[in-house]
Amino acid sequence: MIGQDGGVPIPPLRRHPVQRRSAERLGRILDACAELLDEISYEELSTRAVAERANVPIGSVYRFFSNKRAMAEALAHRNLDEYAERITRRLAASDAASASASGSASVSASGSGPDGGGGWREAMDVVVDEYLAMKRGAPGFALIEFGHPVPATAPPEQPNHLVADRLRTLLADRLRTGGDEATEERLRVAFLLAVETADALLRLAFRMDPEGDPAIVAETKELLRAYLARVLD
Repeated sequence: MIGQDGGVPIPPLRRHPVQRRSAERLGRILDACAELLDEISYEELSTRAVAERANVPIGSVYRFFSNKRAMAEALAHRNLDEYAERITRRLAASDAASASASGSASVSASGSGPDGGGGWREAMDVVVDEYLAMKRGAPGFALIEFGHPVPATAPPEQPNHLVADRLRTLLADRLRTGGDEATEERLRVAFLLAVETADALLRLAFRMDPEGDPAIVAETKELLRAYLARVLD
């Protein structure tokens, strides 16, 4: 099911799929929504256009979603799930390579292992790299990312709070914390500020270069390392 771990709320589905066939149909609907958002604006998006692209009856769309906003929100949740999965796979592969190279199955949980990998610094680089990969290649991600595009007159969403909490949970075994309430709160605030800062800087990188300006990306990574070191070292 979409978005159950890391404190991420369940997306606004009218009905959650139970059977495999129903889940596959939901996936096709979200795929079609993402593809269309690469071609048209959110304002031009319609549930009928999504149904046509997914090759499903319009009733199938309304079975899951009350309107296009709910569909976009579900796509944002799926993006966050995919982002977390990509980070997990990258870090697992890195850990396996480090364990093989050192002849041990254990990996240091400090900021940097003996070979410079396995710690929170490497993890934060992966966090940035996988965001860049999705920004460059994931359908619909450039517009939706992890939140819903709202008109300027609407209240702002807070997707970065969800992203920060999800990352903090995902990387818990790599973070050096004391476990007391004050330390956890400081870490929560630090991760939120790190995500907000990285979001602003990486948006700048993509305004400067359609593929993400390499110099700004590199400086963003350095800034994150320097800031989080105050909390994690």
